[in-house]
Amino acid sequence: MNVRKLAKLILLFSLTFLITFILVAIFKFLSLRVDWVKNLPPRPETTLTLLISAAHWSLSLSLFSSIILALNYAVRRNCFSITAIVCVMSLSFFFCFGISFLLEQWKGVPPSQVSGITLGDKGLILSNALNKNETAVVLLNGLDDLNGPRVIAIPDQPLVYQRSVSSNFNLPDVPFADETPWFLKSISIDLRLNAEVFQRKFNQGFYNYFMYAGSLIFLLCSIAYTVRLSSWPLANLFLAALAFRGVLAINTLFNRPEMMDTIDSFLNGIVPIDIALPLFFLGFGILVNIYSLLSFAAKRRYEDD
Repeated sequence: MNVRKLAKLILLFSLTFLITFILVAIFKFLSLRVDWVKNLPPRPETTLTLLISAAHWSLSLSLFSSIILALNYAVRRNCFSITAIVCVMSLSFFFCFGISFLLEQWKGVPPSQVSGITLGDKGLILSNALNKNETAVVLLNGLDDLNGPRVIAIPDQPLVYQRSVSSNFNLPDVPFADETPWFLKSISIDLRLNAEVFQRKFNQGFYNYFMYAGSLIFLLCSIAYTVRLSSWPLANLFLAALAFRGVLAINTLFNRPEMMDTIDSFLNGIVPIDIALPLFFLGFGILVNIYSLLSFAAKRRYEDD
């Protein structure tokens, strides 16, 4: 393999990972900040806590996206080989462990407390600014008495006075529900849950973290054959993204407490539950690699004939 192409692959992966991590962390922090402002009643929060949460979420997204782009680049530049895959795996684990370690150290910094933002006094109006035809709620006593008397304004209907929320009148969600497509929302939820698993494994110790992160990265790099299924690079990129989405969904499913209890009862103590999922990732990745090697050997033999 050309050393120059390998150096370009390393540079591409490093820049992609760092740039994606920084930009996504900034946007996620702003999103969390907005969600915090919309909470009623406003709760005390720290900027450092929001930054760390955004960074964990960004780390999960950066890992998946960087591996996809790096492997796709390796195929397009004809430098796709075992050396390139091992290089991507090593860099992925290095960045994941390094950033996780820095975030854990950052938690030890005493944050400055941020008090809740005062949204309004008596007569506070809650409504969706993006849609003027939705229900509006007027809190007569403001946020000091959130469950107290209120006036409900429903389009094309008379105003409704409500003494307390104990009545049978159904209030709209506060904050009002967004219109984000479920496909994007599900990806965001899975990335957040994956980030929480990374954080939990790191807190359990280096051994658990190495087992989980290493097996997950190994599986992601094992399905790299998807970036070679088509002669159209963009199609390969979409196929790889779809395969990675499946891995993310499976990871989220198997890390649910109910699923872990089911797996633990099925294994009956033969294999500790903490290493059951990493072993599954390793086993599935090995099977995928065997399939890829057999497929490559069959293709070479067909071309020779």
